[in-house]
Parts: sequence; structure tokens; C-alpha cells
Amino acid sequence: MTNATDLVPQLLAWYERSARDLPWRRTQDPYAIWISEVMLQQTQVKTVLPYWRRWMRTLPTVRALARARLDRVLKLWEGLGYYRRARQLHQAAQAIVSQHDGRLPATYRQLVALPGIGAYTAGALCSIAFDQPVPVLDGNVCRVLTRLEAIRAHPRQARVARRLRALAADYLARAARVGPGACGRWNQALMELGALVCVPRQPDCARCPLSRWCKARRLGLVERIPRVTPRPAPLVRHVVALVIRRAQTVLVRRRPAGAVNGGLWEFPSLEVSGAEFDPKAVARGLLGYQPSNLISLRPLRHQITRYRITLHVFHHTVPPGFQAPAALGQWRRTDRLEGLPFARAHRRIAATLE
Repeated sequence: MTNATDLVPQLLAWYERSARDLPWRRTQDPYAIWISEVMLQQTQVKTVLPYWRRWMRTLPTVRALARARLDRVLKLWEGLGYYRRARQLHQAAQAIVSQHDGRLPATYRQLVALPGIGAYTAGALCSIAFDQPVPVLDGNVCRVLTRLEAIRAHPRQARVARRLRALAADYLARAARVGPGACGRWNQALMELGALVCVPRQPDCARCPLSRWCKARRLGLVERIPRVTPRPAPLVRHVVALVIRRAQTVLVRRRPAGAVNGGLWEFPSLEVSGAEFDPKAVARGLLGYQPSNLISLRPLRHQITRYRITLHVFHHTVPPGFQAPAALGQWRRTDRLEGLPFARAHRRIAATLE
């Protein structure tokens, strides 16, 4: 391990000078910090800021979140993606109310027992909200530590992961001796350094407060550490969505809880094998009859994880007396779709109707 006698105070001093002024860093409320940590998973800070502020205005406490209807929770999350995070926040809040009198538990073991809280989130909460010496290992921290120690193996290898956790714990134990609040500041400093300076490509080593201790820089290996796995090629998918209209209403349905985007609303849709398909045949399969007034709208393209999806959208006005099969959903007024939480692509369709 690199000599940490001067390294720890150097990084803490850099953090005090250079940390971004973020609203969840101005509070010690464990709930507010928890919401920010979950939102920040796989999401950029600039995207999270308005969502976090709106969430905290609407659901300012654990009890408020636990009492909220799932639709309201998902609506607040609409557009952030990875909607399982929102559902698990809701479930965890209900567990906290029933098992911990509405207060976020302050121990690692109790935190990881809650839905959606894993090792990283529990470590962040223990250190930032409760000033406990529990390390965190996200992508930013792993990158800083592997470069600092010139660890050339892949961070996800079991032996490397164990070494990184031991390093993180050792540094954190040294930081804890600085004084109250140092545990949270240290973990945030490592994350901030990885986010702003020790970035994946072209890191700003000249501005790094740890450059004199960085073994990867000394060996000329900064651009080669950490070792990364090439991303798999995206998988192309095609989905047909039907806007089925009756007067001022359209059919929408809620996705099953266990499915991707579970609990969100969508227009009736069906995946097809490729870009070449018969729209009327697909519509007939959904509607149960051959539609005559099928109008093609502009296709929408979006990406979910490794899937590159084209949503082919068609509009159809049903004949008088049409009885919608239960699988197609419910009739909703077009001027009231705004209140429903939609998946992002389907929200774009709804916006054209509103």
C-alpha cells in the first residue's frame, strides 16, 4: 500500500476546495442521502439534480414515501430509467416504517437487509450519513485505487476485488482518525476524484492531488489501468406500438411487475422479428380483426442497457361498439395521460396526444 501519511490529508484538503456543491451534500438527513445515492447509480449528476429536488419536495420523509401510491413514486422517477430502483425504494421505505419506526437503520447489516440496498449503497450511507468507517467501491473508487497502486488485473477478479476492499478499508481507517465527519468526506473525496479528475480516458494527472503517489503515472500505465472488458455489441430489437383511439380516449396498459419497466404504463405493443413486417397483420393479432384505417406515425428510437430499440408507432380509430380485449388495457382520456408514469419512449407518444 502507498504511504498514506500525507496522502489522506492531501485528498481531504482537495475535496474541501474542489468538491461540487450538491444539495445532498448540504444535509446529514440519511433519507435525503439515500435517495441521492440510489438516483446516482448509473446516472449522471446533472440528470439527477432536478429529479432529487422534485422528489424531496414531494416525498420529504421515509413515511411519506412509504404512504405514497406506487404510481406516484414511478411518476416522480419517470425518465430516470432502471425503474426497479424506484420500486425498491418504495418497498424499502415500507419496511423501514414497519421494522425501524420510520428511521433509516444505522448499521451495515440492517441496511443490506432492505430491498435494493447493496454493499455500495450501505457503505455510502454508513460513512456519509452516520460517519462510520465502512468503505465504498464504485467504478470511480476502483479506478482511483487501481491506478494509485498500479493494479493491472481486472478489478472484477475475486482476488483483485478483495485487495481493493482491503485498500479502501485501510485508507478509510486512516481518514477516520482526522476527526468527526472524516469517513463520509473521505469516501466522497475518492468518488469525486474519480468523477472529475481520474476519469476513464485522458485523466487530468497534472491536477490530481495524488499524482506524486500514483504508481500508474510513474510507470506510464495510466491509460491502461484499470483493465476493462469490451462492451458487447448492442442488440437490435423492433417493437410495434398501437395508439388505439375511441373518441377522446386511448387504450393503455400497465406492464407486469416482474417485467422490464414493471408497473409503468404503455400503449399496446408487440415485438416483431425485424424491420420488415406487415403492420396490418401485427395489428390484427392485437385487435382481433383486420384494421382498415391504420396510420403510420414517426418511429421512435431508444436504448435500454444493451438493446437498441426501434418503436414503430401506428394510430388506429376503432369502429363503434368495439370491445377491447383485457390484454389491450384500459381506456383513458388523452388529456389525463400526464398523470400516468410511462416508459420514456411511450411517454413521447403520449405527449403527442396530450
